[in-house]
Amino acid sequence: MYAVIRIRGTVNISPNISKTLEHLNLRRINNMSLWKDEPQMLRMIKTVEDYVAFGEINDETLKEVISKKGKPIDNTQKFDLKKAVEEIKKGKTLNQAGVTNCFRMSPPRGGFERNGVKKSFKMGGAAGNRKEKINELIMRMMQ
Repeated sequence: MYAVIRIRGTVNISPNISKTLEHLNLRRINNMSLWKDEPQMLRMIKTVEDYVAFGEINDETLKEVISKKGKPIDNTQKFDLKKAVEEIKKGKTLNQAGVTNCFRMSPPRGGFERNGVKKSFKMGGAAGNRKEKINELIMRMMQ
């Protein structure tokens, strides 16, 4: 499962990228969404990789995110954390588990990497594929 975090704004974005960000539920800076490891999702993420940070989320971080930042789809009901995490691990989507797929995160403590959000992660920046290091960024954004 991939975690995708929007790190750049909307100024001078092409309509194709803007539409893709909307499809990924990333309408604001510091919003995060979770997506399955499917070819069409990877193509969408590759399209917007200069505007997002993404990587594979582990189970511990997934539990933390859902418990601290997760909101139920229906505001009149509460969701069970253990049940929701088990359903997600089995292959259901977040919406089927009763959790919204847009998490509003805080800016990371200590800021982004040294070269900022305009450079890729390989070059010392924040954008692009972070692989397992996305979990560290998510934990810094939840404090």
